[in-house]
Amino acid sequence: MTRLFNPPHPGEALRDDVLPALGLTVTEAAAQLGVTRAALSRILHGHAGISPEMALRLEAWLGEENGGRADLWLAQQSAYDLWQARAKGAPKVARAQART
Repeated sequence: MTRLFNPPHPGEALRDDVLPALGLTVTEAAAQLGVTRAALSRILHGHAGISPEMALRLEAWLGEENGGRADLWLAQQSAYDLWQARAKGAPKVARAQART
């Protein structure tokens, strides 16, 4: 079953929803997260993914009850990455054949 839509990069949710809701600039959010402004900016613009470390930072920063669960950030990143890989076309790999 193929998904018919391109899931958004999780950085879009941070950029369009989280930062405005908190009233924070990229510089302020980066400082609170303990990362460089450049590193956060790459995520916000879809040039870098949410790593497990960043997911844990988001969880600690936002709190699990406020949408900060690390597993959910990683699931969004995984869905985005998988869709992008499928859009490029499946690799040409033959089916596994059991040894007889």
